[in-house]
Formats: sequence, structure tokens, C-alpha cells
Amino acid sequence: MKNFFKLISQKPWESSQAQIDNKHDGKTLGLSREKLGVRTVMVVSTVIFSFFVVAYADRMLIHDWKSMPEPWLLWINTIILMISSYVFHKTKIASDLNDYEKIKKGLFMVGFLTFAFLLGQSIVWYQLLKLGYFASTNVANAFFYLLTTIHGLHLLGGLIFWGLATSKLLKGNYKISNMQRTIELCAIYWHFLLFVWLILFGLMLFT
Repeated sequence: MKNFFKLISQKPWESSQAQIDNKHDGKTLGLSREKLGVRTVMVVSTVIFSFFVVAYADRMLIHDWKSMPEPWLLWINTIILMISSYVFHKTKIASDLNDYEKIKKGLFMVGFLTFAFLLGQSIVWYQLLKLGYFASTNVANAFFYLLTTIHGLHLLGGLIFWGLATSKLLKGNYKISNMQRTIELCAIYWHFLLFVWLILFGLMLFT
């Protein structure tokens, strides 16, 4: 808050302030541009998911709502996502210690688990569609496919940055400080998506 008031009280038209601005290191309110970007994405995503959760809670009160079954594979997928988040946490610790081998193994494991989660979600879709639970036949079905799709797209977006980090690591084209920052931000994002999924899964499970 102190940094915020300091920021809005600046006078960029004065020469003294211009000299300070020219030395700006890319940080805003004490955050790097990368961290600020990740936090912005998380805030926007939280708002989006919150809107859908509210819409879900309101719509289920109408009489035509028919609950979907609870495929056991959703539980396995949830456990897989929890493990991937934990592995990313351990990989972040390894990056702080500059342990190349553990970083490499950790990133490979995270990628494998994340793809396994997305594949598992696709199999759940296939099972439900085979049983006749189409999005057009019931609102609850439509919400399930919508929420899992949006969450999956967020994970796919995270995999893009995971892939860039892993590629740079394997090519040796990286700086330790940059790699540590990238892994830290990816880990934060994975923890966030795990938290979102637990809320969505719990909502669908208990309703």
C-alpha cells in the first residue's frame, strides 16, 4: 500500500522524476513484470471462474436440473493434479539449490502428470458422452463440459510456458536466475489451478 501511494504521487513531468524513471528496472509495486503478469492472469481467471460458480449455483435451483454421475476417474485425475502441484513445488526448491538433475526430472514429471490429467479428463468426457450425457440434454451436463474445458485450457496455457522452460533447460540456453524465476511462476500457477479445480470438483461433487 505504501508503494502504491508513492507511485500515484509521482510527477513524471518533472526532470528529477524523469531521471528516476529512466533507471526503472521493470518492477511495479515491488513486483517484477513476470510476477505481475502471472498475478494479473490469476485475478482475471478467478473472476471468470467466480462468475461461472455463481451461475452454476443459481441455475441448479431450477426444477429441470438433473445431476450427473460421478465417474471414479475424476477422483484419480484430482489426485494426479495434486501430485503434479507437489512435484512443481519440489522442483522449485531444486531450482533454488541449482540442482540441474532434480530440476530436469521434476519438469519432466510435471509435464507427464499434467498431460495425464488432461487425457483423463478427455476419457471422462468420452465415458459420459457414451452414456448419453450430452451438453444439449441437460444444463448440468453443459456446465460440466464448460467448466472442465475452461480449466483444461488454462492448463494448456501453462504447458506452453512449461515447454519453453524445459526446452531452454535441455538446450542449456538459460540463466540460473531466469530459470528459477520461471519455475517459481509456473509452480504458483499450477498451485492456483489445483485450487480452482478442487473448488470446481467439490461444487460438482456435492450438487
